[in-house]
Amino acid sequence: MKHYKTLTELHSGNGWDAPEHPLFSMIGCQAACPLGNREFTTDCYIIAFKKIKSGMFMYGRTKYDHDNGCLFFAKPRQIIEMKDLEFEEKGYMLMIHEDYLNGHELFKSINNYGFFDYDVTEALQLSPKEEQIILELHAKIQGEYFNNPDEYSREIILSHISSILKYAQRFYKRQFIDREQVIGKTASRFNEILKKYIDEGGLKKSGLPSVTNIADQLFISPRYLSDVLKQETGKTALELIHIFLISEAKNLLRLGEKGVAEIAYHLGFENASYFTKLFKKQTGLRPLEFRKSQLN
Repeated sequence: MKHYKTLTELHSGNGWDAPEHPLFSMIGCQAACPLGNREFTTDCYIIAFKKIKSGMFMYGRTKYDHDNGCLFFAKPRQIIEMKDLEFEEKGYMLMIHEDYLNGHELFKSINNYGFFDYDVTEALQLSPKEEQIILELHAKIQGEYFNNPDEYSREIILSHISSILKYAQRFYKRQFIDREQVIGKTASRFNEILKKYIDEGGLKKSGLPSVTNIADQLFISPRYLSDVLKQETGKTALELIHIFLISEAKNLLRLGEKGVAEIAYHLGFENASYFTKLFKKQTGLRPLEFRKSQLN
């Protein structure tokens, strides 16, 4: 598999014209976009708006849903695979080398946007109004990229990219709500999987349930799962796992048949001290203090 360290290498390897800037580039993907069949990684962040007529687009080894026009986001060193692609009009890719962000607020804040860790099946499906907003921002970036290369260009381009990311965050929240109405509450399905895991002895066999394992069973990425749950419940996936386990611990403490260490190991904790710390964080009491409060 080819890894492109620079944008010049990426453009040359894909048969594109040389980039206007060594650390930032734009590619317009019309029907005849010369992408060919290839698999590669880069040191770039990629923001792409695509309407694909046919062919296969893979990102993170996950097949891209190309039925609708949508935005997807790739982070550096993520595997991207393309095969026999044909595009509708208005497709484009922005490629931002990591070094282009140095000294700008996006250097740190870009890591706060969880959708760079989503699978492509969780790409942002845009409404017509949302699409127009993104295309207008793209047009402004395009104007700077091709027409006004001066000392202000980088700051202006990055400000528009920052706007795209902020709008994407807003539009994803809308998508979470829309999909919840179609497929039902993710939190309910999440809790069902947790209960089944415990009932079938998963804690004893494999220890604490992981966000990754539950996400796999829901056929979504761990980051997407946590963001959906945060939207629905105000809690991340890991926080909900802890709440579920502490609820089970409370029941066992009330029964009084097991000691604190036994309960900790029964619930999959490797040591009692971590269990006690988490229990106190969730309830404000140590396990023995909680048990005593239930007896009074």
